[in-house]
Amino acid sequence: MDVASNLVVAIMAGGSGTRFWPMSREERPKQFLNLTGSRTMLQVTRDRLEGLVPPERILVLTNARFAALAREQLPELPPENVIGEPMARDTSGAVALAAALVDKKWPGAVLAILAADHTIEPASRFREVLLATAEAAASEGGLYTFGIKPRHAATGYGYLEVADKTGERRGAAIHKLAAFREKPDMATAETFVKSGRHMWNSGMFVWRTSDILAEIEKHLPAHHAAMKSAAAAWGTTGFDDALKAAFEPLPKVSIDFGVMEKASDVRCTVADFDWNDVGGWVALEQVLPKDAVGNWTQTDLLPIDASGNIVVSEQAGHKVVCIGVSDLIVVTTPNATLVCRKEDAERIKQAVEALKKA
Repeated sequence: MDVASNLVVAIMAGGSGTRFWPMSREERPKQFLNLTGSRTMLQVTRDRLEGLVPPERILVLTNARFAALAREQLPELPPENVIGEPMARDTSGAVALAAALVDKKWPGAVLAILAADHTIEPASRFREVLLATAEAAASEGGLYTFGIKPRHAATGYGYLEVADKTGERRGAAIHKLAAFREKPDMATAETFVKSGRHMWNSGMFVWRTSDILAEIEKHLPAHHAAMKSAAAAWGTTGFDDALKAAFEPLPKVSIDFGVMEKASDVRCTVADFDWNDVGGWVALEQVLPKDAVGNWTQTDLLPIDASGNIVVSEQAGHKVVCIGVSDLIVVTTPNATLVCRKEDAERIKQAVEALKKA
């Protein structure tokens, strides 16, 4: 079987984080922003699939209020392939819906679940690893997640503990997954990295649609029934009402907790591409170009005795001058500007809350 022609991708684009304020707002979260170049993170996620998955086999699941924006940014996708979730029910709701929709339209497909707010390089190696994992899922079954070899001890990621190697495809090793590990403290993270058995949890998955539906039916039967009912209305005028009826009674449960940690056959593909989930402004040090004096920027920056700064502007060609400062985050938008020390990046949430109250 030609696995590539049987592959469907669902892009999860429902987040509404505050860590990228002032560019990220409630009406335009980070997946719809151009943080690193000329394309938004959602568009780059779709671009990464070029040559492997055609537009008609790509779904985007997002919050209903962002559906029009997603369609605007990805006009090559059929409009009905952008699904607006009426309310947030964590990743189990989104995955269950995606699987039910794919099973209706492409029965027997292999389904990949990707996030809209990751940076991955090189894209060619990502496609190779994705195809290798899809081939394994098609021929052997099981639920697959992508583990990233940790570059350092990080406390902001969950970890995957791998067990015995089950095989290798296209140069990518595949292991049985021993356990999911929650975000650790620094001492535990250092132990994980030294062990050589722990990978960063990327939150990306591959499986036969029939396999994930069977596990959802076993572990989250209400999700299975609700989303099967909603999928039956896809393509009709009653679809929005069916989605609301399906989502409303469900609890918020992550797919890791609700299914993956309980499933009997979970495997991990060890991904050797560069990956970053870009969780906040400081993470842009991993993806933005660095100037000759050590600033990270995608705008027209003039540094005078200034280094170690992250400088981003929403306006193309906007001139920013930094004089005698270091280790700052500087972000300009047409109606708001952020200046803070990198060490205070977590306090951006405080600013957002204060602005809401005001």
